Amino acid sequence: MSHKLSFTNRRQGMVTGVLDVLSFDEKLVVLRSQCGVITFKGEEMHVKQLDLEKGELEMTGRVDQVIYTEESPGSRKKGRSVLKHLLQ
Repeated sequence: MSHKLSFTNRRQGMVTGVLDVLSFDEKLVVLRSQCGVITFKGEEMHVKQLDLEKGELEMTGRVDQVIYTEESPGSRKKGRSVLKHLLQ
């Protein structure tokens, strides 16, 4: 799966290579992609469509910032173990 980021006028966008959506609200969308964690900051942001099988996410709203961060090797495992621990 390849990663691609495409926006039209900073208001409507498509992201491919999406592995998981970590969180989202009207000002922040955080997802895990083939290229690490991507954080979108803006206003009136909405996840319009998500297909994790295809790795595609479509979103709308005004995007002010796009931030890529590397995911540390143990961060995914730690997050799952904490969640697993809370659900037991």
